[in-house]
Amino acid sequence: MNLHHDRFYKYEELTQILKQFCSEYSHLLSLESIGKSHEGRDIWVVTATNTKTGSAEDKPAYWIDANIHASELAGSAAAVYLLDTLTKHYGKRDDITRCLDTRVMYICPRINPDGAEWAMRGKDEGGPKIVRSSTRPYPRDEDFVEGLDIEDIDGDGRILSMRVPDPNGNWKCHADEPRLMVPRDPTEYGGQYYRMLPEGRMQNYDGYQVKVNPNKEGLDLNRNFPAGWRSEAEQLGAGPYPTSEPEVRAVVDFITRHTNITGGLSFHTWSGVLLRPYSTRPDDELPAEDLWVYQKQGEQGSKTTGYPAISVYHEFRYHPKDVISGTFDWIYEQLGLYEWTIEIWCPMREAGIKEYKYIDWFRDHPIEDDLKMLKWADKELAGKGYVDWYSFDHPQLGKVELGGWDKIYAFRNPPPHLLEREIAKFPDWLIWQTMISPKLELVEAKSEALGGDTWRVTLCVQNTGYLPSYVSKLALKQKSSRGVVAEIALPPDAALVTGKLRESAGELEGRAYKHTLMSFWTDTSPTADRCVAQWVVKGKKGDVVALDAHHDRAGRVKTSVTLG
Repeated sequence: MNLHHDRFYKYEELTQILKQFCSEYSHLLSLESIGKSHEGRDIWVVTATNTKTGSAEDKPAYWIDANIHASELAGSAAAVYLLDTLTKHYGKRDDITRCLDTRVMYICPRINPDGAEWAMRGKDEGGPKIVRSSTRPYPRDEDFVEGLDIEDIDGDGRILSMRVPDPNGNWKCHADEPRLMVPRDPTEYGGQYYRMLPEGRMQNYDGYQVKVNPNKEGLDLNRNFPAGWRSEAEQLGAGPYPTSEPEVRAVVDFITRHTNITGGLSFHTWSGVLLRPYSTRPDDELPAEDLWVYQKQGEQGSKTTGYPAISVYHEFRYHPKDVISGTFDWIYEQLGLYEWTIEIWCPMREAGIKEYKYIDWFRDHPIEDDLKMLKWADKELAGKGYVDWYSFDHPQLGKVELGGWDKIYAFRNPPPHLLEREIAKFPDWLIWQTMISPKLELVEAKSEALGGDTWRVTLCVQNTGYLPSYVSKLALKQKSSRGVVAEIALPPDAALVTGKLRESAGELEGRAYKHTLMSFWTDTSPTADRCVAQWVVKGKKGDVVALDAHHDRAGRVKTSVTLG
């Protein structure tokens, strides 16, 4: 396969890559469409597991998706890189081999194919059009008749900034680095100042006032999930009702139907951080055990990726008085499945900025940080990240200058030559996340003679995974699973004396949140990871009895015993 990890693939190319992966590694990968986008493109999901060791539905699973936001293309690249890693190293790396032999990954490389196509438009297509998510007009479908429409006005394939001389402007050139625009001091006057505008075209300009138009396509698909959904009046882009958008509805439907999923992760860009729930409530409202698991997962994630692991509510709010909701946190809040969001790429850290504070940095930071960023861009991005100002005759504004940060190139995603280095940080953590799932395995199945043609049949299974079979305390509270179910199937002439054909055996603990050996608390249930089902059967010696134990999240054990 001629695969390159230093570029972003448009829909048709991505589709062919996924089909080729599944063709070459048919014993490990299969492809399905889980629905259609607004414009009718298939939303692809790859199922990754070794089918020779059992079907996907009988194994614990982990969900991974990417590119729900249109221009956050590095997520798709990370998903493809994961597929490449799994297939190249299966049979060579023990962790990957065990993962695909015993677990499943459901990988959706691009939830939002329509928006991504717009983000990757070339010069001959009118240049990139950046929207938040879907290309569906919302909340209204009429065009704006006044104001500034952000676009590539000079046709060079970039969307930069415009600086317009204005004695009352907020911005000025840095004294030592005139390319860099810095805020004017609060009481300063008498200098050369500028108004800063995004590159774009004016409609019905009155010569005085500029209003920057939002995108006509105002949906944010990551506000359209069921849990915590709020209307447009409270949260922009949420859509008319939960799962109103086909892309989100397809994901919610798939995850809800695949009850073997034990957790999930969503790839976004760009803050260089690992985000966990809650987004609307503080940590002390999480079940304590769930918080401990999240902290354990975050420690491993930071160790593996180098990214800090933080709470959305405590450290990643766009405004200190507001919260984010209706997001993919849905899988934790409603289903009790541990959820993470990876924000790929952090140019601020690349530039050597210490104590970078995610959202807060964009509200305010020292000028020294801007100088570090500019120095980094000059060295690493060869003039493509920060563009020197150049004159342009604007059709409405007259003489202006275009330049400044090419945010699409430098910020929204890793630049192509740095892409593979960045996305290579994630497969190990994703494999680890998948492998901590609960896993049902056989301890023993046996029959004992009770006299005559009567036999006691015993089945003992255990959870060998780190997480409990119910996954989280929130899931247990919400009764998201029904526990282990043990079943017996008898040959035609045999009969059940005691017991039921289908027995409920309850939930099994894992190895999570156990006290240390130096604890004052005694573990009163040291075998809480095991359960036993017993039946008394009337049958002939040599009869074969089939046994089955299964759990929605922890998988399935099938075995048989021969009487006598």
